[in-house]
Amino acid sequence: MRKRSQRSNIYLGIECGGTRTVAIAVDTAGQLVKRLEGGPANWRLLGNDGLQKHLNRLAKALPAPAAVAIGMAGVRGDDDRAQVRTVAEGVWRNVPIHTSHDLETALWAAGGSPEKMPRVIALSGTGSCCYGRSPNGTTVKIGGWGHILGDKGSGYEIGLRALKAVVFYLDRDGDWTELGQRILRATQLNDPEQLIAWVQSATKDQVAALALEVFESARQRDKIARDILEGAAHVLAKDAVACARRLAAKGRPVEFVFAGSVLQKQPAFAGRVRRAIKERWPKAAFKKLTRETAWGAVELARQGRTGVSPVFSPNRNSKLLEPTQKPKDRQNACPTLSPTEQRNPRSMRLDRLSVGDAVELMLSEDAKIPAAIRREREPIEKLIDQVVRSFKRGGRLFYVGAGTSGRLGILDVSECPPTFRTTPEMVQGIIAGGQTAIWSAVEGAEDDSSGGAQAIRYRGISKNDVVVGIAASGRTPFVWGALREAKARHARTALICFNPNLQVRREDKPGITICPRIGPEVLTGSTRLKAGTATKLILNMITTIAMVRLGKVISNLMVDLNPSNVKLRDRATRIVATLTEHSMDDSRTTLERERWNVKRAVKWLKRERPR
Repeated sequence: MRKRSQRSNIYLGIECGGTRTVAIAVDTAGQLVKRLEGGPANWRLLGNDGLQKHLNRLAKALPAPAAVAIGMAGVRGDDDRAQVRTVAEGVWRNVPIHTSHDLETALWAAGGSPEKMPRVIALSGTGSCCYGRSPNGTTVKIGGWGHILGDKGSGYEIGLRALKAVVFYLDRDGDWTELGQRILRATQLNDPEQLIAWVQSATKDQVAALALEVFESARQRDKIARDILEGAAHVLAKDAVACARRLAAKGRPVEFVFAGSVLQKQPAFAGRVRRAIKERWPKAAFKKLTRETAWGAVELARQGRTGVSPVFSPNRNSKLLEPTQKPKDRQNACPTLSPTEQRNPRSMRLDRLSVGDAVELMLSEDAKIPAAIRREREPIEKLIDQVVRSFKRGGRLFYVGAGTSGRLGILDVSECPPTFRTTPEMVQGIIAGGQTAIWSAVEGAEDDSSGGAQAIRYRGISKNDVVVGIAASGRTPFVWGALREAKARHARTALICFNPNLQVRREDKPGITICPRIGPEVLTGSTRLKAGTATKLILNMITTIAMVRLGKVISNLMVDLNPSNVKLRDRATRIVATLTEHSMDDSRTTLERERWNVKRAVKWLKRERPR
């Protein structure tokens, strides 16, 4: 960990890209003191631990700075910036640190924040993206989706188009083109068939490297290569102009700056892009980026040190929640801890208990759960009523959680279609980190409040929907981001948590809070235990009783189940036979005729007298 020297007058700018890292240290006069290169560093791939190791390696080789700015690939929202800054603050103590994405540093490398007209950075290297900023501070980003979903007009797309083109012409004309010959030479392959295996294991960088062969072929007037580059230039220009449209009225001047190795090292291609932009935006002005984008990070560091720029606000992202302190609770935990993080005095000797005693301890702790939930009966009833009203209006129920909480929500969601014949849209689960997090941990996902908000936006939440956040400690940023966004969209909101000390700002309070007092876990902090059990019980009540109120249950029998396997078809037959007093054979025959719809089978057989 590097501490700032009292006499340090070094400004450090770091550009972390998907291909390499460049760090530049300058003095107060702007003179280069040291330039250092490192390996690739994408925030989405490194995570906290990987980034800390990466920055530590840089810090050991660089002078102690007075201020640091980091532009990093993969950084998107404010939560990403905050997490990167937290890691950097552990490396450079007591040093002002600004964190952003690598597109902002490119914009500043072009001459600071735009003052007279909007500026759009069109970046094409291994990947591609467009980023714009207006004089009033409005920013727009188009692209940055990665090579599978995006990277239009990038080196990767050019290389991939070349691979597809050469095999297309081989199939259509039986002709292995000159561009194909170049690709085989570059990949050290002997025949086109070998490309199948090569491309399946090739990295993004390896495919992007084939763009060099396309550029060389185009210089030799190869028509296929020229067509590929013309198409890539036009899609990149379209993105750049789309960025401009969101920053300025049509016909107003906009400055376009080209960045990235493809646009900076291939002047003919840059010319194609320039002409394509000019066709779509006649008042386009162009500025050449004459220095590395890491210099933009240097400029941000200098601005932050002198206080010129507001980007170094001393205020962190404000915490949504502040627990009340309980001075008498010092025996078990720090008073600011949620009960879910406190130590349970009954399990202090857990590691020394016999198996039988440990089983008895866990059962006795679990026995407290029903009474604790019963004390929350009123808000649970209120929530179920809201869910029923929502369903009747065509609305949906959403569970939002991270880790165990998110998985329990998804478990309850997955049981609704077979049990109650609901559509997949009617009850949905959202888990921090997405699908991968269902079976494995996704580092940092639960801390991403903007990710929670985006999940709500992209599910199209409206006033007819109910969003239930599940957070054992009540603090999970992902859940709170989702609840705030849902509330802004006028959806009904609720929180299930197990922290009675929780205090929430009035403007952030969900409509309903369900907070059973289950106390600390037997295994400290392991909320898959009592908190998990209590969550499962509450979710069982919400969906089961709501479906009963919708008429999907007669007596205590499931009359809307989806008999999708042998066991469920046998159950459906028994249900129909029980409700109609017909034989099992008659019930099965009727179910088969009614396509295994229990309700219709019951209705039909009730018209007939049992045999």
